[in-house]
Formats: sequence, structure tokens, C-alpha cells
Amino acid sequence: MNFLIITHVPHIYQNQKWYGYVPYVREMNIWLKYVDEVTIVSPIHQEKPSAIDMAYQHDQITHKAIPEIAFINLSRALKSLLSLPLILFKLFEACQQADHIHLRCPGNIGLLGCFVQLFFPKKIKTAKYAGNWDPKSKQPLSYRLQKWLLSNTSLTKNMTALVYGDWPNQTKNIKSFFTATFTEAEKEPLKVRDYSGTLEFMFVGSLVEGKRPLFAIQLIKQLLDNGQEVRLHVFGDGVLRSELEDYIKSHQLETYIILHGNQSKDIIKNYYRTSHFLILASKSEGWPKVVAEAMFFGVIPLSTRVSCVPTMLGHGQRGILIEADLDQAVKVFNSYIEANFKSMSIKALEWSQAYTLDRFEREIRDLILFEENRE
Repeated sequence: MNFLIITHVPHIYQNQKWYGYVPYVREMNIWLKYVDEVTIVSPIHQEKPSAIDMAYQHDQITHKAIPEIAFINLSRALKSLLSLPLILFKLFEACQQADHIHLRCPGNIGLLGCFVQLFFPKKIKTAKYAGNWDPKSKQPLSYRLQKWLLSNTSLTKNMTALVYGDWPNQTKNIKSFFTATFTEAEKEPLKVRDYSGTLEFMFVGSLVEGKRPLFAIQLIKQLLDNGQEVRLHVFGDGVLRSELEDYIKSHQLETYIILHGNQSKDIIKNYYRTSHFLILASKSEGWPKVVAEAMFFGVIPLSTRVSCVPTMLGHGQRGILIEADLDQAVKVFNSYIEANFKSMSIKALEWSQAYTLDRFEREIRDLILFEENRE
């Protein structure tokens, strides 16, 4: 089977291997265990792989490079528009040669793939929609268009779309799904925390506006101002790093807030084992891996009500749901007592440890084999 991946994720070629963003490639390596040949259509970068890149584990990969497209300013928009004919031609050509078309959405390339796949109604198709599928959420037009195309069974044929969360009134080709980071073998018994001393918080994610890392830092500052003993470890990098460093320095928070940058899975896992809370006040999410990862080790999330997060947190039984308002978030956090935290930690671990990579792989294998047999 020739398995085609259409994605906006930039790829890097180094030492006869193809590299991409770690969470994405780690997942795709599971899909690729069950296919013979792989074709990837994506943008390409020339730099060396970094700590947040990993290699595909497959020896029959063909990569077809396409330009990156973005509409963030006039010059980029004009350049992207001029690139569209070439991109559409390459997508069409790749779909012709594929046995199974796999779209990674949402994204600009995923949107183009959603249109091109319409011309191949008999091909086996899957899509992974890694964003917020909530029908009531406010989203850009391009995202709404991708969701409409993927779920329109009159236009889109032979498609199974994997989405995060269980939403009402969905078409029959929409399948509620999940993602995972840890294996059955990595399960550990709960490490009971002491919530009477210094409370250790984590932020894990890109330092970009959508993830609201400054909110996490300001939340810690407000708790410190209230006389509470807290500390925050920030993992990740991004365009806001210098702004966050200036804020920490100007408010003399260096002792209480540590920016670790991008770190390996094992280093972050060690912090999950001992931390008390994770802060994720994102503007938008799909299935936030960091929330499930933290819960896997009994860390209690403080998270905004985005996408399927309320369900992940058991609507407040396995974590603390907050608004993106500092005073409200502090008030809600302080309304809990130590006994609440211990119960939440147990429930968080029990829920998250049901979603392992082993289970994820079984579901992916069954999906691919089912689609092959259906054909």
C-alpha cells in the first residue's frame, strides 16, 4: 500500500532520514508500521534537526516538496497565491498515485488537500483533525471550511475523520479519537504529593500568544503576592521568550519561575513525577497532549474550557477548570483544599493511564486494516 501524507508540517532531510516535529512524527510512525510505501507532501526546511524534531521509522519514504503558504501579510499572501497552482498540481499527482490518502488538519495545506481529495471518491481516505472540533467554537473561516468538507458525506467519499471529543449530531464518518504519549510499560503507581509545602507548577508548550504563557507566569506572581509558596517550571520556546524573560526579571521572579526551554521527553517526565499542577490557559486546543501527559503521573491540570478539555478533566473531578481571568483563576484555585487535590490526583492518573500508546496503536491498526478490507 502506498500511504500518502498531506501536511503543513515542515520536513528536514538529514543523514538519509526525514525529520519532523516530534509529536507529529511519533504518531505517524505508528501509522507507518502498517503500510508498505510512504509518500509525504509537505514544505521542506534546510536547517539541521533540533531537539523538537525526530526521524520517521520507515525505509520506503518518498518526499515531494511544496512551498509553505501563509497569509499573515500582503507579501506572504501574494507569494502564497502564486504558489497555489504548483501545490495543487503536486497534491493531485500524489493522490493519483496513492492507495490511501491521509490528511493532517487543520492547516493551509490540509485545506488544499480537502479540496483535492474530492476528485478521488474511490480512494481510501483518513484525516486527523488535531484542532478544536467543537461545533460551537469561534474559528477562522479556513478551519470551518475544513470541518465542513471533512464531514460532508455528499462531497467527501470513503473518508474517516478522527476528531477530539464526542460531539452531538455528527456525520457517520466522524470518529471520536484521542492521542497518547506513554506506553503501558511506563505506567507508574501514584506518587502521593504533599500539598502543604511549596507547590510546584509546570507550563509545557510553545511560548506563543495562543498558549498564554504570560498568564501562567502572572498566575504564579499573584499567588506569591498572596503569600503562597509556589514555583513554576516553564518548558518550551517561542517568539515570546524574551518578553517573558523581561517580565520575570522586572518583577524579580527569577527564584520562583524557571524557563527551561525545549527539553527531551525524559526530562519533562521527571518533572511530571514530582510536580503538583500544570497550567494550560490556551485560547484553543484539540486534545492537549500536555494535559493528558501530566495527568498520567498524577499532576493536576488548571485549564481553560477549550475543546474537549472539560471532558478530559471530568468537568472538575480530575482537574481545575478556570477562565482566562487572573482574579477568577486564583479564586477558584484557592477554593480547593488539600483533600480535594489528593482525590483529583488519583482520578487524573486513573483516567489518563487508560489512554496509552499501546491502545492508540491498536486503534490505528484496526482502522487501517478495516479501511483496506472495506476497499
